[in-house]
Amino acid sequence: MLRSETRLKSVPVRMPQSRIKLIVTGDDFGYCPRRNQGIVDCFLANGISSASLLVNGTAAVDAAQLARRYNIPTGLHANLSEGAPVCTTLRDSSLLNRGGFFHGKMGIRKALAKGCLKMSEVKQELIAQVDLFIQLMGHIPHHMDGHQHIHVLPEIRHVFAEVLEKYSIAYSRIPIEPGLCNCDWIEQDLMEFYLGVEKDSINTLDVFTRHGIRWPEVYIGLTTMGRHMSGRSIQQAIDRSIAAIKSKAEHTSDDWSSLPAHSSQGRTISIELMVHPGYPSIAPEGGCGEGPDDFSQSWERGHEMQMLMAPAMQKYYRERNIQLCAFQEL
Repeated sequence: MLRSETRLKSVPVRMPQSRIKLIVTGDDFGYCPRRNQGIVDCFLANGISSASLLVNGTAAVDAAQLARRYNIPTGLHANLSEGAPVCTTLRDSSLLNRGGFFHGKMGIRKALAKGCLKMSEVKQELIAQVDLFIQLMGHIPHHMDGHQHIHVLPEIRHVFAEVLEKYSIAYSRIPIEPGLCNCDWIEQDLMEFYLGVEKDSINTLDVFTRHGIRWPEVYIGLTTMGRHMSGRSIQQAIDRSIAAIKSKAEHTSDDWSSLPAHSSQGRTISIELMVHPGYPSIAPEGGCGEGPDDFSQSWERGHEMQMLMAPAMQKYYRERNIQLCAFQEL
């Protein structure tokens, strides 16, 4: 009897195959007509499965029309860092510089660190952006994240969560990418910024949880952006993330213990891949009131389109049993 028990204990447990739901979100929808068209083309080719709309973008109305025409699942890309505000009563507020525009990607972080931003004005602007989204799209955002990751910044994260709860917006984004610190191909200044985003995101977890906000189990996108995107880099990031989750599950057994012994399906792992595809902006068209930035005019926008639409990516998804989906399908 003891020999039989020993033999049973030595048999390795076969982990059931997981179902992978992958949301590929095209950010900055509404930035300019060329960006919009690139996102549409990418969606129609199954390169992306979701989009995030900048309602203060100069082509936001066009983007909303395209989203409705092609049934593109669309969320709100809340913007407090680039261009002009949506709320007309905030034309002279702590959120803006002397030119009447938001402080910028790094400027908002500096202003926040100095205690210069009024959270009441942050809330006003976020509410105005949600209301404009509803006006343009005819429904509440399927998800809501932050342009340049402003939604996880200290203080702002609390107001952001309150607004999502107010409108019953169920999903957001937590930009914590597995293995980020080991990605030595990322330029030093970018890595410093990304590590700051990661730290802010870790401190956001409890806040979002208290407000009933959910997010995909895995986030990818910092290490695969622009010139760093390739079919191989995306595939490695996804495989690395899945392996990390399965390894954690094997050690805890919590996520697998409720499955029947004969189950071959396993549980579902949800992943969001953040991308920025599009045809590059051509100045002076585009932007959020100040004209297009270097990021939007870069060849890297078209490069991301090519990588995401490549047949090799579709083949990989099929082979790995990965289902492209939208937030409302989680």
